[in-house]
Amino acid sequence: MIIIRLQRVGKKHTATFRVVLTEKTAGPRRKYLELLGNVNRKMKTVSLKKDRILYWISKGAQPSDTIHNLLISQGVISGAKKPVHKISKKVPVAATPEVVPETTPTV
Repeated sequence: MIIIRLQRVGKKHTATFRVVLTEKTAGPRRKYLELLGNVNRKMKTVSLKKDRILYWISKGAQPSDTIHNLLISQGVISGAKKPVHKISKKVPVAATPEVVPETTPTV
């Protein structure tokens, strides 16, 4: 399956991202099939190849949730944004103390 997703590049604490077309099973630093744009969160710039993105979506490529929301905010596609949440740690359930039945002393 082909997916459109972000690939992190740049120095430490100065991350920029490439919007790439790649296989879903490929690792994050693997070679991509096509470069579709760049995103720089620090400079707040987004450059996308809209015609190529629409072409690949028409051929069956699936955008990741983050890319889907980015494409909607940039006006490339229309629709509702997908909720993207971080997985929260499970809160351990407070253990209830066991009730120990009182025993009556036998004389």
